[in-house]
Amino acid sequence: MRDARYDILFDPIKIGPLTAKNRFYQVPHCNGGGYRDPSAAAEMRGIKSQGGWAVIFTEQCEMHHSSEITPFIELRLWEDKDIPQLRRMSEKMKEHGALAGIQLAYSGINGPNLYTKEVPLAPSALPIRTFTNDPVQARALSKSEIGDLRRWFVNAAKRSREAGFDLINLYGAHGFGIFQHFLSRATNQRTDEYGGSLENRSRFAREVVADIRDAVGDTMAIAMRVSLDESIGDLGFSNAEVRDFIEMNRDLPDIWDLAHGAWEDCSGPSRFKEEAAQFDLVKAIHDFTDKPIVGVGRFTSPDVMVKMIKSGTLDMIGCARPSIADPFLPKKIEEGRIEDIRECIGCNICITGDMTMSISRCTQNPTFMEEWRKGWHPENMNAKGSSDNVLVIGSGPAGLEAAWALCRRGYDVAVAEARSVIGGRVTRERALPGLSAWGRVVDYRDYQLSQRPNVEIYRESALDAESVLEFGFQNIAIATGSTWRRDGVSRQHVVPMPIAEGAKVYTPDDLMDGTVPGGNVVIYDDDHYYMGGVLAELLVKQGAKVTLITPSAYVSDWTNNTLEQATIHARLDEMGVDIVLNRGVASIATDHVVSNCVYTGKTRPYECDAVVMVASRTGNDQLFLDLTARQAEWADAGIRSVKIFGDAEASGPIAWATYAGHRYARELDGEDIGDDLPFRREITELAAE
Repeated sequence: MRDARYDILFDPIKIGPLTAKNRFYQVPHCNGGGYRDPSAAAEMRGIKSQGGWAVIFTEQCEMHHSSEITPFIELRLWEDKDIPQLRRMSEKMKEHGALAGIQLAYSGINGPNLYTKEVPLAPSALPIRTFTNDPVQARALSKSEIGDLRRWFVNAAKRSREAGFDLINLYGAHGFGIFQHFLSRATNQRTDEYGGSLENRSRFAREVVADIRDAVGDTMAIAMRVSLDESIGDLGFSNAEVRDFIEMNRDLPDIWDLAHGAWEDCSGPSRFKEEAAQFDLVKAIHDFTDKPIVGVGRFTSPDVMVKMIKSGTLDMIGCARPSIADPFLPKKIEEGRIEDIRECIGCNICITGDMTMSISRCTQNPTFMEEWRKGWHPENMNAKGSSDNVLVIGSGPAGLEAAWALCRRGYDVAVAEARSVIGGRVTRERALPGLSAWGRVVDYRDYQLSQRPNVEIYRESALDAESVLEFGFQNIAIATGSTWRRDGVSRQHVVPMPIAEGAKVYTPDDLMDGTVPGGNVVIYDDDHYYMGGVLAELLVKQGAKVTLITPSAYVSDWTNNTLEQATIHARLDEMGVDIVLNRGVASIATDHVVSNCVYTGKTRPYECDAVVMVASRTGNDQLFLDLTARQAEWADAGIRSVKIFGDAEASGPIAWATYAGHRYARELDGEDIGDDLPFRREITELAAE
């Protein structure tokens, strides 16, 4: 039974000619599938419909071939043959009463057209702005071509209606959409009736909305997604101008979809952005329009959601990442199961699927994008197999997820943890600067397991092979994690680097155990994810003078994919960290390191009192090796299977560990599929010759 405090979240709301059944609005979000994996993306959206969302949108859908963002994989609606795959998605969205929305995007100055080879078109002639700095420029649209573009939007709207969608989202946010390009003085330098004053810069948006209304009548609703602030000063589309724009066009769309400026501003990770971080930018905008407003802010707390609506700030709660972490978030609030919500941790692993052109993952929800490919449902598990019990050794993210999934299948589960606390790496890392929200990975699973009668967790229970053989468990799941290497082996060094006797060399494990290196400290980062930057923050706060040396051209290079690299660099620079790029560490002496240029090999010393080695990790696989060496004894001990997974098998981000634990649990006692693929995929249909 839901708490009456949350009733307002389930009030229906009119959006133009439509009625949304509640206030939960899944804003457009990427998933790494796009046109390549349409059924996987469709099933993922369909799960949201089961979960109680009232409005569900596609990701960015390229509406015309003259503007596309290859190599990034989005949806396409270039011609009629694109309609069937999109219809499959809209049908899935609407199966449980949600309204189906499509986001139509014309990328303009963000579209390099590497696939179509068309000359990019934009409001003004400027270099293409992409993540990869493509050496391409856009040509300014002529007035006749603006007319063409208006017609292309109408064509796309008609195709969207034929594909079964209820709403159209016109993309003008994050710097990616043509509407923002016209609205912003940074990208619109025209001197005709489409440039100059705000009224002129608004003209294109007004014309397109009017054109679409004429084309589809009252059969569809129109959402306009605009940036709340480009955050580039007076030259850009500022928050003040956004308010003027909305006041000037107060009835333009059926709903205003408001998002912060750049994608990294709007979807900043929890390390740098709190829940409802955009509140100040969106508050009081309702003074300028009577149309409903939806906004985002990584909303996970129902109380914060209620506050946003009761205060008149928002009318609908927009979610992307929280809807990924828990597609059933609305239904759990409605059913009074707040404690069962898998809260988003704001790690942005989901975004990396888009940035790396791969199928997305979620740290909290390992079933994300596997709903169709593997048949995984976020709330329902497959039935138990022929065995009855499992011993899970290790309570890190892989072990906890395995235990949670196994017990739901019906197995009796024992979890053995060597330490006095559970959570493995997550428990240790959540204490580092900015990573406290990551503790939700442990908190959620700890609570869920505590509610199950068929799970027992044994702390301070280090096990060896002899003990395991004596226990009598049928299945042994080894998730014993990994240990950071001290010898420098990673990418630059494939064998241990020269380290002088007496040199003070520490690992992230040492620092997380409480070691505090002082004086001048060199951090050698050949890992390139978040750890090097986080430890630099930690050491500075503890009083050390830090030099961070990395062979990459960027600090925390891989965090370009999580939209936080620039913020990390700025934070470290503000804290006084000496950032040394494009240099490795060739050797370590007692009072300095020898650094070498990755291009020329030229060396120079950096004085230091200690070195923190952020290189690679070694799986803690000795127990697995000891057990496999005694495989002849398994049958007598009643053991059917021994499996190692997670960081113990091969180290990776936390999302890789929860996925590995979930996969182990799903596949236990399963049929041997031989050389068959363990997932479904779609392939391109050959055209007639």
